[in-house]
Amino acid sequence: MPTEELKDQVAPAPAHQNGDKAVQQKPADQEKKPEDAKPADGKAEGDDPNKKGAEAGKKDDDAEKKKPLDPATKRRRIIIGVVVGIVVLAAVIAWWLYSRTYESTDDAQINGHLNAIASRVAGTVKGVYVENDQPVKAGQPLVDLDPSDYEVLVAQARANYEQAVAQAAAESPNVPITETSNRAIVDTDAQQVTNAEAAVTSAQRDFDSNVAKQRQAEATDRKAQADLVRYKKLVDQGEIALSDYDQYVASAGADHEAVEAGRFAAASSAQIVEERKAQLLQQQTKHSEDQANSPRQVAIHKATVDSRRANVDSTKAQLDTALLNLSYCHIVAPVDGIASQRSAEIGSRISQGQQLIVVVQVDNVWTTANFKETQLKKMHVGQRVKIKVDSLDESFEGEVEYMPAATGDRSSLFPPENATGNYVKIVQRLPVRIRFNPNQRDLDRLRPGMSVEPKVHLD
Repeated sequence: MPTEELKDQVAPAPAHQNGDKAVQQKPADQEKKPEDAKPADGKAEGDDPNKKGAEAGKKDDDAEKKKPLDPATKRRRIIIGVVVGIVVLAAVIAWWLYSRTYESTDDAQINGHLNAIASRVAGTVKGVYVENDQPVKAGQPLVDLDPSDYEVLVAQARANYEQAVAQAAAESPNVPITETSNRAIVDTDAQQVTNAEAAVTSAQRDFDSNVAKQRQAEATDRKAQADLVRYKKLVDQGEIALSDYDQYVASAGADHEAVEAGRFAAASSAQIVEERKAQLLQQQTKHSEDQANSPRQVAIHKATVDSRRANVDSTKAQLDTALLNLSYCHIVAPVDGIASQRSAEIGSRISQGQQLIVVVQVDNVWTTANFKETQLKKMHVGQRVKIKVDSLDESFEGEVEYMPAATGDRSSLFPPENATGNYVKIVQRLPVRIRFNPNQRDLDRLRPGMSVEPKVHLD
């Protein structure tokens, strides 16, 4: 600044119109205090060059502060301040507008399938072929159990199965044999019924003949008795000889006996007829029974055959079960992954269902992001997501795969119940499933449990 302008600015101010005295600036040497004067010996108190330099620098700074600002500099500072304010305001507005286009959270992690490999049978560990954090392939052997007990069970089941097959084979021919035998029996019964009917007919004819003979003998007897009466009169009159009369008496007696014999013969024939009828009824009953029982006997044999075949199926199932249990002694990895949480040790006795190893699937991972319920207003399936993985300091692309079914507290083992009357509204979080896009670099380095920060770009 020019010296003249500086002098004008530091010139004494004019006196005010109210009568105050004008204040004039005193020279610098008149303002010095008596104590500032040098002592008589010519040396100043505390005469130190460094101190003098510091005091001189301080006086220069005070002089600079007392200098008035240049108007151009002042305008320049104002402009710069306005520009900076506008830039900051624009940045704030831009950031606010951009923040409305996405939702993010740091309450998120990578999840994956942890396949717990458990033994399906009890046994003794014979061999373990993997270690923790070792990559495994599907079908790769993990653990072997001692198969001796199950080999014995397989042999026993196979013997039972072969016995059941033999019994079924022996029973199967009985069905056609029974059918043929029953058919012959029914035919024989029919023939016997026919013979019994013929016997009844013959006995009936014999009875009829004996009845006719009885009637003939009765007629002969009546004639003989009548002749005997006449001969009796003739004998009494002496017209015939006594010997002839005796002959007629004998003949009449014989005719009378013939009547009795005919009566007995007729009665016997009647009895025979009844016997033949009873035999016919018996044969008819037997024939009916054989006809009715023939299909039933066949059905019984068929049921026996079916039972044998069912026994074959049962023993076959037992054999299959024994073979399966034997195969379960060889435990393999069901999927590709990394072995973890190995608890199987050689020689240890394990029970059925006991966990031995966990295989973590690292080729099928996803992100579970717990967003606040107020962040889900514009979120939906299919939206693009940028996922920052903390441990890798790298970002991956993905998309929203599934929206949540319930809040986290509803899915917990002991959900909270606000039933005390002091209700406090709490913003809930809901788990959103985010799928990683395939064919990205370093996807194979992702592991379940890693912390991530997903940013969902809203449509």
